[in-house]
Amino acid sequence: MSKKSDGSGLAKGLTNYGDNEFSLFLRKAFASAAGHSPEMLEKPVIGIAQAPSGFNPCHRTFPELVEAIKRGVIAEGGMPFDFPTISLGESFTSPTTMKYRNLLSMDVEEMIGAQPMDSVVLLGGCDKNVPAQMMGAFSADIPAIQLVPGPMLPMPFEGERLGACTDCRRYWGNYRGGKITEEKINLIGTKLAATAGTCAVMGTASTMASIVEVLGMSLPNTAAIPAVHSDRIRAAEETGRQAVRLAKIPILPSQIVTPQAIENALVLLLAIGGSTNAIIHLTAMAGRLGLKVSMETLNELSEKTPVLVNLKPTGEHYMSDLYAAGGIPAVLRELKPLLHLDCLTVTGKTLGQHLEEASTWVDRTVVRTMDEPYQEKGGLIALFGSLAPSGAILKRSAADPALMEKEGRAVVFNSLQDLAQRIDSPDLDVKADDILVLQNAGPRSESGMPEAGCLPIPKKLSSQGVRDMLRISDARMSGTAFGSVVLHVSPEAAVGGPLGLVRTGDRIRMSAKDRKLDLLVDSAELEQRRSEATSEQYSPKRGYSRLYAQSTLQADAGCDFDFLTFDGGDTQ
Repeated sequence: MSKKSDGSGLAKGLTNYGDNEFSLFLRKAFASAAGHSPEMLEKPVIGIAQAPSGFNPCHRTFPELVEAIKRGVIAEGGMPFDFPTISLGESFTSPTTMKYRNLLSMDVEEMIGAQPMDSVVLLGGCDKNVPAQMMGAFSADIPAIQLVPGPMLPMPFEGERLGACTDCRRYWGNYRGGKITEEKINLIGTKLAATAGTCAVMGTASTMASIVEVLGMSLPNTAAIPAVHSDRIRAAEETGRQAVRLAKIPILPSQIVTPQAIENALVLLLAIGGSTNAIIHLTAMAGRLGLKVSMETLNELSEKTPVLVNLKPTGEHYMSDLYAAGGIPAVLRELKPLLHLDCLTVTGKTLGQHLEEASTWVDRTVVRTMDEPYQEKGGLIALFGSLAPSGAILKRSAADPALMEKEGRAVVFNSLQDLAQRIDSPDLDVKADDILVLQNAGPRSESGMPEAGCLPIPKKLSSQGVRDMLRISDARMSGTAFGSVVLHVSPEAAVGGPLGLVRTGDRIRMSAKDRKLDLLVDSAELEQRRSEATSEQYSPKRGYSRLYAQSTLQADAGCDFDFLTFDGGDTQ
């Protein structure tokens, strides 16, 4: 038998029996139980970390994608081994998938390190799966390449196309406002998600897929391929091939994801009108490599980076339209003056080299030029002030311009339960000019920072035709949502942040122009309120919930666990 023990292939990371030759012998003996030939067991081992689940319909194409990845691995001279990880399906997980993102990242990191593989393909798509897989791979720092399942297709319905999930929210708003019947909303519910894949719009899943592509961690022009398109299967095969090449070079994530690559990701995020969630996820991903995502830099870039992509929820088209229009490379070519083109990618080529090779045909109804953008300024900005000392995020590309310079009276809900109980009460003291405030929905709260920041318009106002109001919280918002919503207020209410001191009737001022968010209450009154505060922090007694409550950082640090960051939690 071979005495190979150089730490590669099946000899990598041997199980500890006190005898390395016996460990390798035993490993190969059990591998042969799966029918593998001795010749195949000598090849580079390529792991395929996949996250299938009956509770995650976004991932239901994984069997054919895994088969295609394996085909590519074998064709390039490698040996594929697929293995499962936690799968996070957005609408099936309580209280929110955000609570379990870090757990998935730990699963990925530990299984990559514990099992023998020379490189790994990361197969995941639904919102938190991609950043979690990246976080785990960055911490493990072995050659890695991401493949997403791709977005679903929108389908025709009564003269328009519908696709999850911006259309879900639009129709639900109409239902709450009494514009459509219960029978109609139930019918629409069967038409919104008609194919496999992630949300059809530029929500969090599509945003993270786009960011991973510009970071150089996936193959060029693969982020937007529809889940049911045959190009998606070909991309899977090529991803398997590239995973073998990566193992032979090798190229590590720490060589690809640099400060310059992070800045490229911010530029693209702004240009595509991407999800606010991407700021938290990109911050956490960067933190695993000891890198920072600066909100001041975000604001600087937002002033010179226009929104170029006409996709929902900011515009009118869908991800399948973006792929047909030229994909992410079409957007990146327009952004070339703002990008670091010498950044390395998983192919071994630079971003600039790939853009030179990309097709030059572009559908300008979907991807605009820098000279004629969809919107003049970037889609996201960070706000600071007495209400958000460590920052907050506003997706101005999906907001009402009339609400961007706003002072108004606060109407406060102190929890999600309070919100649910009172928001539709006919006795609620609220006017269209007020500002809705939600407390105790941040990362350290019992709710785990859910996508509840896009507070529903009170029914007494929505029935009068009110469609948008300024809303402020320490929660998140779905990337598919729209409206004038300030999110991720940090520090959060649950850890004593100023947001928790707001009372109904207080005045709040927001200025998108000045990047300000202030509570117009004098400091003496706020100190008095602080001294009278009696709320207890969420403190579960056991299990993962206890770990989460004890270790989660604030939104400005990516909500990662303090012991998982590159510097062990020292985020200063």
